[in-house]
Amino acid sequence: MVNQRREVVYGNLTFSSPATFFTKKKVAFLHPTFGRRISLKEVTPINLLSKAIHLISNGKMPMEQLSEILADIHPYADAIHLREKQMTAKELYEAVNLLSRVGVPLSKIIINDRVDVAVITGAKGVQLAYHSLDASMIKTNFPQLTVGCSIHSVEEGKKVQRLGADYVIYGHIFSTQSKPGLEPRGLEELKKLTGSLDIPVIAIGGIAPENTKQVINSGADGIAMLSGVLNADDPLAAIKGYQKEVKMEMC
Repeated sequence: MVNQRREVVYGNLTFSSPATFFTKKKVAFLHPTFGRRISLKEVTPINLLSKAIHLISNGKMPMEQLSEILADIHPYADAIHLREKQMTAKELYEAVNLLSRVGVPLSKIIINDRVDVAVITGAKGVQLAYHSLDASMIKTNFPQLTVGCSIHSVEEGKKVQRLGADYVIYGHIFSTQSKPGLEPRGLEELKKLTGSLDIPVIAIGGIAPENTKQVINSGADGIAMLSGVLNADDPLAAIKGYQKEVKMEMC
């Protein structure tokens, strides 16, 4: 649990609370302000006011251009993934430093696959694929890192949860140009997954502002985008559009 505190209204209760919480399970905990047990249903490690927005680089944009865009829009994103498979470790290290210099907090930066770069730069964490090291290896040796895993089925989700993953990215939900010819997994499969896991599920693939509510209503704890924001004519307006859709109404 983080120490940042804010005033939160939950139902008819108002309390000073951490901005992020524990797990997706039903929980009861002793709140320091109330001094008594408070039961919350489906509390997630996502800000109570909004689901999470993850931005993922596409490996095609020059890093200088990407850094200029992220300098403007990072306040509206919860996580920024460097998915630059073509880069060497040194190039990734330099990319993280560039983003840091333009104001992107290290606490938002997720490195795809390269645990070494994440550790050395002090980035938030790593995003693991099927070919990556197991989440358990990362959590055992580098417990300070947040570990996400990219999955495509309920079975994969249950496996990485057992191995200690902090969250999963699941997709593709809708048809997308980045996955031509591949059948999307759809909202029903997303519902099955979110109902089967206790860790946050971030949905990806063909997500636009107009279908974001459907994704959130299917149980997703957030959304992830590549082209929807970074390739937009106005990335700032684009991410604001997504942010508007993921905001949750308080009870």
